[in-house]
Amino acid sequence: MAVEFTDSNFEETALSGGVSVVDFWAEWCGPCRLITPIIEDMHNEFEGQAKIGKVNVDDNPEISSKYGVRSIPTILFIKDGEVVERHVGATTKAKLVEKLKAHL
Repeated sequence: MAVEFTDSNFEETALSGGVSVVDFWAEWCGPCRLITPIIEDMHNEFEGQAKIGKVNVDDNPEISSKYGVRSIPTILFIKDGEVVERHVGATTKAKLVEKLKAHL
């Protein structure tokens, strides 16, 4: 199961070095439900290479606000604590994997 990033654990998990892929989502968001299985697959495929997980924007407004998430799904690619790429909206697994590989 993908990592559950929260307001309280975000800094020590997503920002602690290496590469993280963070999917900002909500249960009521249709396009977010399309991304969920992709994030789960990527978590399994890239285990040990990147931290891949999700932030529920309804439950974690602090981190969502800090990163300027205004539309969901928003996917951040974070390398060594800095956002290096941002994708907004539904997309394919191939495109997300390509973006991730560019930062590994």
